[in-house]
Amino acid sequence: MAKARAGGAMAERARTATATDAAAAPPRRIRRGRGAVTLAEVAAGAGVAPITVSRAINNPASVSDALRHRIEQAVEALGYVPNRMAGALASARTRVIPVIVPSLANVVFVEVIEGIQETLEAEGYQMLLGSTGYDLATEAALATTLLGWAPPGMLVAGLRHEARTTALLRHAGIPIVEFMETGRAPIDMNVGLSHVRAGAAMAEHLLARGYRRIGFVGLRLHDDYRARQRYDGLRRHLAGRAAVTLFDRAGAAGQVGGQQAGWDALPELLAIAPALDALFFANDEMAVGALLRARRDGIDIPGRIAIAGFNGLPIASLTTPALTTIVSPRKQIGREAAAMLLARIAGREPTTRRLDVGFTLAAGGST
Repeated sequence: MAKARAGGAMAERARTATATDAAAAPPRRIRRGRGAVTLAEVAAGAGVAPITVSRAINNPASVSDALRHRIEQAVEALGYVPNRMAGALASARTRVIPVIVPSLANVVFVEVIEGIQETLEAEGYQMLLGSTGYDLATEAALATTLLGWAPPGMLVAGLRHEARTTALLRHAGIPIVEFMETGRAPIDMNVGLSHVRAGAAMAEHLLARGYRRIGFVGLRLHDDYRARQRYDGLRRHLAGRAAVTLFDRAGAAGQVGGQQAGWDALPELLAIAPALDALFFANDEMAVGALLRARRDGIDIPGRIAIAGFNGLPIASLTTPALTTIVSPRKQIGREAAAMLLARIAGREPTTRRLDVGFTLAAGGST
């Protein structure tokens, strides 16, 4: 009898402890169906109201770190995927921001994209990426498709578009940031650098080093028009002071650089124009290819010919000799463009609608 009473007491204490633990822990819901996890289920799993979960997902900074962590745990445990279209239907806008770039193979744009992504995700936005392959008709089609997702804003590389693209973006009714270059008449907002001034800066550097027969080497400059702007800056600055030759080489569609192109170009250009004493390549990858070819063939750099590039890629400092290049602040461009866009989306006017981030010339042993 005593044993029975003792057992009953132990069972009662166990029931009491279980009830106390349940009250202290966030409530959980056992899923019985195969349908998508709902916001209410996440709220129940985290022990908060559905509106709190919504705030944590759409505006993480609006809740405390501890609460956000608890909600994130419930989201992960339940496998919840936010229904972005539901919010879009309610507000006529999604939290997805399209970004259009010319290439995903070019490391230059990869770094810009990283800067954009970091800035957008910190504010609860996601990036929807499109690549044009340096084709303006493709850009027009992409812009049409991406605007159909009702984005709150859009980021587009470059200031040069087909007329239909310009009209489409200008009348989209959302903030637009064009990035990578600066210009006088952007559609809305603009972040980048002056490629004409960059070309002029390299011209002045080469003049100061005593070079007077200079070649500019690019690939498909009709498509890579920003490189063409650098050539224009070089040519204008050297007018009357040095001879300038343009070498616009053929390449596959969507290809505007690469080490192989520079490797192939160097001996051909020296054969075509042996009087050249300096080559300014459209980008660092081509310039590095030329440096590697020179080293393989025993061509003295800069004794026989000087070589320079553009972009300031990390590999520029690792070549022998180190490559002279113009450093573009690629990640900064991405961050500034995204920050400018987010300010307008939030109803704030950015400090400026046209931002020139500038550049620096890094002189190496190649010139």
